[in-house]
Amino acid sequence: MARGINKAILVGNLGNDPETKYTQGGMAITKVSLATTSVRKDRDGNNQEKTEWHRVTFFGKLGEIAAEYLRKGSQVYVEGRITYSEHTGDDGQKRYYTDIIADEMQMLGGRGEGAGGAGGGGGGSYERSRPQRSESAPRQQSAPSRQQAPVDDFSDDDIPF
Repeated sequence: MARGINKAILVGNLGNDPETKYTQGGMAITKVSLATTSVRKDRDGNNQEKTEWHRVTFFGKLGEIAAEYLRKGSQVYVEGRITYSEHTGDDGQKRYYTDIIADEMQMLGGRGEGAGGAGGGGGGSYERSRPQRSESAPRQQSAPSRQQAPVDDFSDDDIPF
């Protein structure tokens, strides 16, 4: 029987620079606000935009990459899972939060579109690393990941710059 699916896919722009903290063990935890905008027509035929804000958290190597390359305004594709939490503030009010825990990220847009220096957001694709299987567990052959680039045979003479 299936366990269920909890998957969120977002394409949007960062509303702030990434905020990164590190655990005592040295693991990066990077948080961003991601805006997604949808457009619909009202009764009069006018376009109405609605922007939703999402709290996205990146862990580990993916968090380090997000902190290094993403900047306010960067366009990014994120896949992850939805989590819910609540917190009682100092004023006694309960606050409820919805977060996206990112498993995959791809930087979209070209250089100069808020992607920062160091190469910009030219389409890098990253996936959060998963724990390695122990040697006692049977190994299964898996299909190649979609992030793997095809191998082309070309020489440096073929590069136009």
